[in-house]
Amino acid sequence: MYSVKNVSYRYPDGTRALDGINLEVRQGAFVGLLGANGSGKTTLLRAMDKLLKGVEGQIRLSGVDISAMSPKEIYKKVGLVFQNPDDQLFAPTLFEDVAFGPMNMGFNAKEVERRVLNALKEVELSGLEKKSVHNLSFGQRKRACIAGLLAMGHETLLLDEPTAGLDPMGEYRMMKLLWKLNKENGVTVIMATHSVDLVPVFLDSLYILSKGRITRGGTPEEVFDAPEDMANIKLRLPHIAELLYKLKHEDKMNFDRIPLTIGEARREILKAIQNEKFKN
Repeated sequence: MYSVKNVSYRYPDGTRALDGINLEVRQGAFVGLLGANGSGKTTLLRAMDKLLKGVEGQIRLSGVDISAMSPKEIYKKVGLVFQNPDDQLFAPTLFEDVAFGPMNMGFNAKEVERRVLNALKEVELSGLEKKSVHNLSFGQRKRACIAGLLAMGHETLLLDEPTAGLDPMGEYRMMKLLWKLNKENGVTVIMATHSVDLVPVFLDSLYILSKGRITRGGTPEEVFDAPEDMANIKLRLPHIAELLYKLKHEDKMNFDRIPLTIGEARREILKAIQNEKFKN
């Protein structure tokens, strides 16, 4: 779906925001870009959506260099969800906001309505069509932005910190929604985040960004196997992994691997307890 090769970018003031980025995203993947503030995550997403001028290197979308694609060609395939939903929502009602994209794509009124109602159902906002977007909760507004892109039929979603500003239940609900869109609808999801605890539960692969460079990449298990490296770029392990890592290396508990989720941790702890009983 995406091929990013040796991509660099400087802001007008000379600050290098991206420095030789290389990554591949297959169609139907759920990919995370993890990094501290200022690492280059948002800039990379904007470059992948052709929102920046002066990007060096090559970005290919479905095999085509995006520099040769018109904005309309890109937006038929890809949609970007900003971190702050209020930067994206503008219409008086939820229905009108979600309908804006399909209407401008030339669909008739009946098809627009079908797309809007289906998109709202996907993001669990059915029944709120006539509600003012300003009266939606913060989490609902974030989901409304996603609905607007789904109604346009996007194959890929680029999301900038989709869980930022949400409470723990809201974070989980958002990630569950994105996971469902990815696994059940086949939508390719690429999200910038610093929420390390949710990453292992949902994502297929992960890239760590620091100072505009990718420092690590792979599955969450592969990326989170070096806590010292994470600390050096101002990130931590997921809480579960951090606990088990300390139990293994400081308390000498015999774990075969460092788990990243509660379920995996429970199995590893029970296994270690049983092994100790067997030894005694």
